[in-house]
Amino acid sequence: MTTKTKNLKAKYQEEVIPALKEKYGYKNINQIPKLHKIVLNMGVGEASHNSKIAEAIEAQLTKIAGQKCVVTKAKKSIASYKLREGMPVGAMVTLRGERMYDFLQKLICVVLPRIRDFRGISPKSFDGRGNYTLGLKEQALFPEITYEEVDLVKGMNVSIITTAETDDEARELLKLLGMPFKGMKA
Repeated sequence: MTTKTKNLKAKYQEEVIPALKEKYGYKNINQIPKLHKIVLNMGVGEASHNSKIAEAIEAQLTKIAGQKCVVTKAKKSIASYKLREGMPVGAMVTLRGERMYDFLQKLICVVLPRIRDFRGISPKSFDGRGNYTLGLKEQALFPEITYEEVDLVKGMNVSIITTAETDDEARELLKLLGMPFKGMKA
């Protein structure tokens, strides 16, 4: 357990909970929004025809997340894409607990600032139920991945699932945790 993990979790306990309680007037501590899980997803259509790409993507996503990922397979055959049922089409991993806080800290402090011409992330990518999805264009933004390892530059989706009822509550939660939204001051 790193000090970064303790810092983000401690920040939630010491700063975020009181701020949310004051702003929204929660009566019960269980009403206060919190992080539930983070899901990382990489879709790789080329992996269905080349098993080396599938293995490389699986290894890279496992390195990034710090835990083993699951290879996702096609649910049905699509002839126009030369895709058969059961062929690998991507990889995903779900983070909870300490690894979730550790990954979010790394995302906020290391990965997002490495994006070229970065001015913040869109505050509009919420799904209407308090969950946020962020798309990254390449996996080499993560410090665990070196440019020599990357055969194929692939993007990934990072879905942050919260217990918030509305998008405004989730946006406030992520902003207080340090997420750099465009046009919003922390």
